[in-house]
Amino acid sequence: MKPWLLPSGLQRGIPFIIQDDWSPEQALAVIELLDDLREVIWGRYQIPLLELMNGQRCTHIDSDSGSIEETDSPF
Repeated sequence: MKPWLLPSGLQRGIPFIIQDDWSPEQALAVIELLDDLREVIWGRYQIPLLELMNGQRCTHIDSDSGSIEETDSPF
Protein backbone atom coordinates (compact mmCIF):
# COMPACT_ATOMS: atom_id res chain seq x y z
CA MET A 1 0.00 0.00 0.00
CA LYS A 2 1.37 3.39 -1.02
CA PRO A 3 1.76 5.99 1.78
CA TRP A 4 -0.51 9.03 1.70
CA LEU A 5 0.94 12.19 0.29
CA LEU A 6 -0.72 14.76 2.54
CA PRO A 7 0.50 18.35 3.04
CA SER A 8 0.68 17.75 6.78
CA GLY A 9 3.06 14.83 6.34
CA LEU A 10 0.79 12.59 8.41
CA GLN A 11 0.75 8.98 7.32
CA ARG A 12 -1.46 7.52 10.04
CA GLY A 13 -5.02 8.10 11.08
CA ILE A 14 -8.44 7.76 9.57
CA PRO A 15 -8.29 7.80 5.78
CA PHE A 16 -10.63 10.13 3.96
CA ILE A 17 -12.72 8.34 1.38
CA ILE A 18 -14.07 10.51 -1.40
CA GLN A 19 -16.55 8.90 -3.70
CA ASP A 20 -15.49 8.89 -7.31
CA ASP A 21 -18.94 9.93 -8.55
CA TRP A 22 -18.93 13.48 -7.17
CA SER A 23 -19.93 16.14 -9.62
CA PRO A 24 -17.55 19.04 -10.17
CA GLU A 25 -20.09 21.20 -8.33
CA GLN A 26 -19.95 18.92 -5.27
CA ALA A 27 -16.16 18.92 -5.27
CA LEU A 28 -16.11 22.72 -5.56
CA ALA A 29 -18.58 23.05 -2.66
CA VAL A 30 -16.25 21.03 -0.41
CA ILE A 31 -13.21 23.06 -1.47
CA GLU A 32 -15.07 26.31 -0.77
CA LEU A 33 -16.11 24.99 2.66
CA LEU A 34 -12.52 24.12 3.50
CA ASP A 35 -11.28 27.50 2.25
CA ASP A 36 -13.87 29.26 4.45
CA LEU A 37 -12.90 27.13 7.46
CA ARG A 38 -9.22 27.88 6.91
CA GLU A 39 -9.94 31.61 6.64
CA VAL A 40 -11.96 31.67 9.88
CA ILE A 41 -9.29 29.71 11.77
CA TRP A 42 -6.50 31.91 10.37
CA GLY A 43 -8.40 35.06 11.34
CA ARG A 44 -8.76 33.87 14.92
CA TYR A 45 -5.34 32.26 15.47
CA GLN A 46 -3.01 34.05 13.02
CA ILE A 47 -0.36 35.23 15.51
CA PRO A 48 -0.16 31.98 17.54
CA LEU A 49 -0.08 29.97 14.32
CA LEU A 50 2.75 32.07 12.87
CA GLU A 51 4.73 31.67 16.09
CA LEU A 52 4.14 27.92 16.11
CA MET A 53 5.07 27.49 12.44
CA ASN A 54 8.17 29.66 12.89
CA GLY A 55 9.25 27.56 15.87
CA GLN A 56 8.78 24.36 13.90
CA ARG A 57 10.65 25.53 10.82
CA CYS A 58 13.60 27.39 12.33
CA THR A 59 16.84 25.89 13.50
CA HIS A 60 17.94 27.26 16.84
CA ILE A 61 21.66 28.07 16.91
CA ASP A 62 23.63 28.51 20.08
CA SER A 63 24.77 32.14 20.15
CA ASP A 64 28.37 31.23 21.05
CA SER A 65 28.82 28.55 18.39
CA GLY A 66 27.95 30.89 15.52
CA SER A 67 30.13 33.78 16.55
CA ILE A 68 32.92 34.98 14.28
CA GLU A 69 36.11 36.46 15.63
CA GLU A 70 37.09 39.81 14.09
CA THR A 71 40.55 38.43 13.36
CA ASP A 72 39.15 35.54 11.31
CA SER A 73 39.64 35.74 7.56
CA PRO A 74 36.33 36.02 5.66
CA PHE A 75 37.44 33.28 3.24
